[in-house]
This record gives sequence, C-alpha cells and structure tokens, in this order.
Amino acid sequence: MPRASSINRRIPSWKAEEVAELTDLLKKYSVLAIIDRDKLPTTYIQMARKTFSNNVVIKAAKKKLIEIALKKIGVRNEELFKLLQGQNLYVFTNMNPFQLAMLLNENKLYTYYKPGDVAESDIVVYEGNTGLPPGPILSTFGKLKIPVRPQGNSIWVVKDTVVARKGDKITPELSSILRKLGMALKEVKIKIKAVYDSGILIPGEKLFLDIGEYEGGVLRAFKNAVALAAEIAWPIPEVLELSIRNAYLKAIALACEAGFVTPETAEVVLRMAIAKVVAVAEAIAPYAPELGLSTRQVQVKAEVQPVEEKKAEEKEKKEEVSEEDLSAGLSALFG
Repeated sequence: MPRASSINRRIPSWKAEEVAELTDLLKKYSVLAIIDRDKLPTTYIQMARKTFSNNVVIKAAKKKLIEIALKKIGVRNEELFKLLQGQNLYVFTNMNPFQLAMLLNENKLYTYYKPGDVAESDIVVYEGNTGLPPGPILSTFGKLKIPVRPQGNSIWVVKDTVVARKGDKITPELSSILRKLGMALKEVKIKIKAVYDSGILIPGEKLFLDIGEYEGGVLRAFKNAVALAAEIAWPIPEVLELSIRNAYLKAIALACEAGFVTPETAEVVLRMAIAKVVAVAEAIAPYAPELGLSTRQVQVKAEVQPVEEKKAEEKEKKEEVSEEDLSAGLSALFG
C-alpha cells in the first residue's frame, strides 16, 4: 500500500509547467544547443540573453525535465541524453548551428584571475595613476616588484611592468592587485557540448570552423567544377566561352607540335625547330669537334637565316615590281 501511494504521488505543479514550457520551446525551435554551465559566471548568462534576445531563448533546466520534454516530441537519442548530465544551459533557436557557435564565441566576457589560475597571456601593469590610496597595499606592490610612488592621495605606477608571463600561475598577491586595479583579463571560455538540429547531433568541437580554410575549400571546389564543366563543354554560356578558348589553345598547341604552319603558329613552329636544332648540336658537338659545332653558332645561324631570307624576299619583290613598272612603261611608249 505505501508503495502504491508513492507511485501515485502528485508531480509538483512547477515541474509540470516547466516541462510544458520546454516542450513548447522544442516544438517552436529546431535547434537545441547544450552549454556547460560549470564555472560560467552569471554575468555571461545575462549578457548572452541581452545579445540574443530576438534570436534565441536561453534557459537552465534540470536533466530529468529536459529529457521528459525531448521524449514528448519524439526524441530518443541516447547520446543526446548522456550530454544532459551536469549543470547546463539550453539555447533554443532557429539559427544555423555554426552561426550560433560563432556568435557565442565572438561575444567574449572577461573576469578576474583567481589564485592558482594560469595566465593566458603576458600580464602588464601600465604606468600611471592606480586610483588606490597609499597604505598597506604598498607592500603588495613591492612583493610583485611593481615600482610605485605615492603622489597626492594616490599610488602611481612608475613604469610599465610585466607581472606575469603566459603560463605562469597567478599568486594570491597578484590576484588581489589585479582585482583592485579593475583588470579583468581572464577570458570566459564557452564550452558547447553539442547542438541537436532537427534530429542531427553535432559535437561541440565540430561547430567551430576555420572560415579562411572553409572559404578556400569552397573556392577550390568552384574552380574544379568550372574546369570540369569546361573540359566536357557543359552547354551554358559562361562555360562554353572557356571551352572554346581551351579548344583553341589545344588546337594551336597540336598544330605547333605537328609543325603545321599558319599565321598563328609560324613563330612558335620556328622557335620549336630552332630549339630542336640547338639540342641536336649540343648532343653532337662533344663527339664531333671537327664539325666546329657550338650551340651559339647554331643559335646565331638559326636567328640570322630567317632575317636574311626575309631581306632576300623583299629584294626579289622589289625587282619584280621594277620589271612590271618597266613593262608598263614600254607598253605606254610603243602602244
């Protein structure tokens, strides 16, 4: 009998209301992000709620309640349920998961270093007025080897001083001084456990993309696609222009290789012939010195010959023209 009464005990109304609210949010939004709340300051949660007020809903909820809500909408993902362990914040949104992760990462918040924390970068106390009144705190500045002087009612730092290097542990004295100076330098790290997007579970470490690398990959894929389309002459105007250009260049290359002389290929064909002659001369010269072959001689002859031939052609043309003029003159003279 007692067991039956425990089974039939009433569920507190606040739990039923919270489950109903969570269920409505899961129906309204397609994306659920799970953020590890451990060591996450309340100030960050407040800032995030203000920043994303129009795009997301951020809620804290007990594991059992969010699990019940998920099951109510038909989710049965055991891997997802395992991630609900511990203290979490739940972000409900229709935003792209990768965009959400990028925005959460960009909205940085800084807090004070505590004793025992590790410095994320070099820490510098800069020259100037600290705004702190002289007193026992001067000894703390002395322990940290920060040169100071009392001036008026304030303590002034005499020069910029590196008080910790990246990787150093923060001492109680340094933690106290940084807090008094208002130097909140420790970046609050946001740990996204995972995002559940319309039935797909994306691990947190997969959400942060190298945008430069991603853009480069997309650009390479685009270039490869255009090159392939041009190779197979895909029938669209942008690609056909490339296809025709590639076909023309290949035709010219083939004609040059075959020694087919046209106005477009003549120069290249001659250059290729010269190159082959020079190569043959270089190969023969060491074995037949009596021929007096040298690469330079071959090159000069090959370069001069076309010029001489051209001059001869011009001379011949002039002579031909002169004979025609003479014939025309004689005809005019003798009728």
